[in-house]
Order: sequence, then C-alpha cells, then structure tokens
Amino acid sequence: MKKVFKFLNDLAQHNEREWMQEHKESYLESKATVSVLVGNLIDQIGQFDSGIPGLTPKDCMFRINRDIRFSNNKAPYKINFGAAITPGGRKTGNPTYYLHISPGKSMLAGGVYMPDAVHLKKIRQEIDYNADGLKKILSKGDFMETFGSIKGDSLKNSPKGYASDHPDIELLRLKSFLVLKNLPDDFFEKSNYEQELVKFCELIQPFNGYFSVALG
Repeated sequence: MKKVFKFLNDLAQHNEREWMQEHKESYLESKATVSVLVGNLIDQIGQFDSGIPGLTPKDCMFRINRDIRFSNNKAPYKINFGAAITPGGRKTGNPTYYLHISPGKSMLAGGVYMPDAVHLKKIRQEIDYNADGLKKILSKGDFMETFGSIKGDSLKNSPKGYASDHPDIELLRLKSFLVLKNLPDDFFEKSNYEQELVKFCELIQPFNGYFSVALG
C-alpha cells in the first residue's frame, strides 16, 4: 500500500497523460494491489451480506480516468482509487460499502449517495413508516463510536408531502444517507488493516440493510 500512496502522490504532482504513459507500470501495479484488497473485502463482506457474493473487483472499482467534458478542471485522472462494493456492482445505486483510497483523504463509507427521485421517494416513505428502525441502528454504541451521525446534504424546506413539524423531518430532508470513517494513511500500514475494514463493514451492514428494504 505504500507504493499505492506513492503513486497517487506522484500522480497529483504530474496529472498528465504523458506522465501516466511513462509510469504505466506503477499505475498497473497499484491498481492490482487495490484490486486484491477489494477482492478480499468482497469475499469477507459476502459472509454477512447476501447481496455481495458473486461480485468481482472489476464490478466495483471505478476508472481512474476523469470525465472532463463538462468540468473546468481538465486534469485527466483522479488522484484516488475508489470501489463501491454493492449488490449488482457500482452502477446500480444500491446501498454500498464504499472504499476511497487517497493520500490524506482515505475513507470507508456506507449507505446511499444522492439517490434518484424514485429511490429517494421510497427511502422517505420507509423513514416515515419506520424511522425507529433507522434510529435504532444509528444509536448503537459501537456504530456511533465508529461513524458518528448520519451525513448528507439536506433540503432547506420540507420535502413535498411531509409537514415541517414531522417528528423525523431532519431525516426526511436528507438527500443522501451516508456514514463514513476517515482512514489516515498509516491505517494501511497496520498488519490487520483488512480485518479492521471488514469489521467496519459489518457495522455498516444493518444500515445498508435498512435502505435495501426501502428500495426493494
């Protein structure tokens, strides 16, 4: 993993196609290292989340190339490796275990990021019907200690169909439903860091399960 972080640091300083071509071997070596990690996580998460078995790292890992068509930032490459371990693969929008590897900005996240209008409506209906189930998950001691509170951008006003004095209006206003654990660079120097990632994912599983019910 030290080589992965070195490659990403170097890429941040030389985010150009010519440099990438000259250092393609380092990129492929780093990508392979992350792919092995993602494969190991898939195997372990699949033991407690029935939607995960059968996935491959290719199903979950994002391309390092950036889509620069509509961006003022024309740097061609992301300076991170990312993988969404989620039923059906990264493109489905299902509740996910998301691993983000980037110098100084690594994290593990879970939940649903910016669901489309149809999925968001279903999630809000589930919260309206069973907010206690979500709040029970969020209030567990080990979950709170690891991830803190649920995170996501919120509407300024109440969503259509819900009163401003609804007892769970703060949850209903959310547009994303995420928890995350920041991972310092030296986290990946631990001999047991993969096992720790799996433990974090095991804590995320009931949270993801709540949203899987909502979207099912």
